[in-house]
Amino acid sequence: MTNTSSICRIGVFYDGSFFAHAQRYLYRDRQLGWLAFQPLHTFFEAFLSQKEQGYSSYKVVYASWHQGLFTTKHATEDQLRFDRNLYHDLMHAGIEPKYLPMSQKSEEKGIDVAMAVDALQIGLDGKIDVAVFVTGDGDFVPLARALNKQGIRVLAAFFEFQDSQGRRCFINERLLNSCNYAVDIIRLEDDKDFKNSFKSLFRKKSDS
Repeated sequence: MTNTSSICRIGVFYDGSFFAHAQRYLYRDRQLGWLAFQPLHTFFEAFLSQKEQGYSSYKVVYASWHQGLFTTKHATEDQLRFDRNLYHDLMHAGIEPKYLPMSQKSEEKGIDVAMAVDALQIGLDGKIDVAVFVTGDGDFVPLARALNKQGIRVLAAFFEFQDSQGRRCFINERLLNSCNYAVDIIRLEDDKDFKNSFKSLFRKKSDS
């Protein structure tokens, strides 16, 4: 039984490339501003307070970012500048960056496994009550099921859109069905209960 005096501990696990694609779309194509981590964590806390009853408060206590990283030899000047700014954003939001080297073919290798191991370690150590997967990748279905077996609920936070270059972003149906909760961040814009929450997620140029 949930202790009404306890904190609902939330862990957020970012599929970095997935999230970065959504950031660029919302900033460049939609011109809404830069999707920021701290207000997004505040939203997750508020959203889960409606789903997980019986806790006194809701808090993101752990967050990690998983992505491939270019060497300076293979990265452009713009990429290096973007990576440095991202690293500062992660630090300010209390998110642990967990990079893996990009392959010689500029492909991400092992990111899914690294994120799964991280989530399992945090979950099995009893450090979280709810895991938030910021991804749409169906490879995380076994991870969601494994965490559920340990009594850890899973929220899938995803983005569904098609950008100006015709690239789609979506969530795998099997992953959607394997999670306890799900939220399409894009659709919050048209939800009367979450319109204000959606607007609060963005940092304007003047705020930088």
